Amino acid sequence: MRLNFKLVCLSVMTLMLFSCGPQKGVVYFEDASQFETLVDDNAFTTKFKVDDLISIHVSTLDPEASAPFNLFRGAGEGGIRPEQVNYLVDKNGEIDFPVIGKVRVVGLSPSETQNLLREKLADYLKNPIINIRIRNFTVTVLGSVNRPGTYEVNGEKINIMEALGLAGDINIKGRRDNIMVIRDFDGTKVYNRINLNNKDALKSPVYYLTQNDVVYVEPNESGKTASNFDQRATLAVSILSILITSTVVLLTRN
Repeated sequence: MRLNFKLVCLSVMTLMLFSCGPQKGVVYFEDASQFETLVDDNAFTTKFKVDDLISIHVSTLDPEASAPFNLFRGAGEGGIRPEQVNYLVDKNGEIDFPVIGKVRVVGLSPSETQNLLREKLADYLKNPIINIRIRNFTVTVLGSVNRPGTYEVNGEKINIMEALGLAGDINIKGRRDNIMVIRDFDGTKVYNRINLNNKDALKSPVYYLTQNDVVYVEPNESGKTASNFDQRATLAVSILSILITSTVVLLTRN
């Protein structure tokens, strides 16, 4: 009877710990006033990095004229539909483009790359249409979110709110005021922090994410306490199980 009472007390304490947590700091942009207009003047543009995979397709009114500038694999092999080859941005920041050779694209946006290729193709093609897309644009969201993981981005732009949405949002035990974004610049890691409780987050250099960014949401005090409690509770249950087993063995022998 006494043992059952202790177990009930332990269960009640656990429920109280997990149900009681601070309410402050769980609201996004909590300093925004009623009907206040938040203007997104963050002039962000995606730029190509080393190791990016880029899809480039060149077309004109004359398909035969533009054909040499598009690479495909599998063409004419057993009726297999040809697949367009992507271009890798090498360690020098260049891609190896058909006919015109090496083209430096690192640090350029897709539209800037289009203009550059259009200039280089002017001697070969008249008014070419150039479509460019990043093929390996992913972001990774870790920590106190509901669905941590790596997510593919469709398009050229994603902000941190959209990335958190893909990960099922920050859970109640995650800090919204000190989110870390780890960004890679050609092998150099840069760590930035952003406060999503504050409307000025829109002006942060990491509000818009770049390809292969890692977003880490650290636990708040409630989450840390719960983690410590889980460890202690696991230890306590293990010790309790040993004591119960030992008692049963002794009673059986007697």
